[in-house]
Amino acid sequence: MSPRQKILVIGAGELGYQVLNSLAKHPHKAEAVAVLLRPSSISSTDPLKKEQNESLRSLGVSLIPGDIIEDSESALVSIFKGYDIVIGCTGFVSGKGAQLKVTRAVLEAKTPYYIPWQFGVDYDLIGRGSPQDLFEEQLDVRDLLRSQTETRWTIISTGMFTSFLFEPSFGVVDLQNRTVSALGGWENRVTVTTPADIGRFTAEIVLGEDWGKDFADCPIFVGGDTVSYEEVAQLMESVTGKGMKRNVLALPEIKAALSEDPDNGILKYQAVFSQGRGVAWDISKTWNMQRGLYATTAEEWARNSLV
Repeated sequence: MSPRQKILVIGAGELGYQVLNSLAKHPHKAEAVAVLLRPSSISSTDPLKKEQNESLRSLGVSLIPGDIIEDSESALVSIFKGYDIVIGCTGFVSGKGAQLKVTRAVLEAKTPYYIPWQFGVDYDLIGRGSPQDLFEEQLDVRDLLRSQTETRWTIISTGMFTSFLFEPSFGVVDLQNRTVSALGGWENRVTVTTPADIGRFTAEIVLGEDWGKDFADCPIFVGGDTVSYEEVAQLMESVTGKGMKRNVLALPEIKAALSEDPDNGILKYQAVFSQGRGVAWDISKTWNMQRGLYATTAEEWARNSLV
């Protein structure tokens, strides 16, 4: 199969838009690039949504109506049959069961190539029984993909979106109170990548010269930066020119809070990252760095976005 064929991206949120933008602008043009959006999103009168839809159309992206939650699996199959490559970019907001539903539909449609929504941590290494129960479905998707041979697939492990590391609600960087909190310990590390860089890497994986050579039917690892929480504190001091108070959120403390508030999504993520397993990898060994594809570091993002 030639990669220069028909590509469907599911969703045009923070990541999906960047993937679509990079696909549309890649020097090796696909035959067609389309995005699956809820009908209400396509017909929306919201100015920001209308602007984004027009931006996508100006890039040559076709807007295809469909809803991975509301539509039946067979309806999704009929949509997916029209494409050679399907890329999932909906995130966890679609709720439990959606990723398995999409994957089953992709396989039933006999889509030649699939990149599922797995843009995140190393779910294999974290394993089952994680504090973040949403991760179980990610492992179910992997099991399903590995159980078959008709559809080729690539999982792109990106770590955390860079912005989320600095998001006040995540509890690591509190710029207002000039505090940095380490999840589990100061030596624990986390890999981060911006959605724009993930978009570039995804387009290169799908349309680049390396197509299918060494990353089909397996996870690959990309990244913009891997930093310890001590390094986060230091870069915040460098970026702001001010000292940062340091605080440790220990795993027992997070688990105790989670037992009191079992539906708290942020506490679930904090517990996973405080374990320090499957959430960081050596940037020098990533797929992108070994191909000379530079990406935004945590400090560069902070300097551009926080100051």
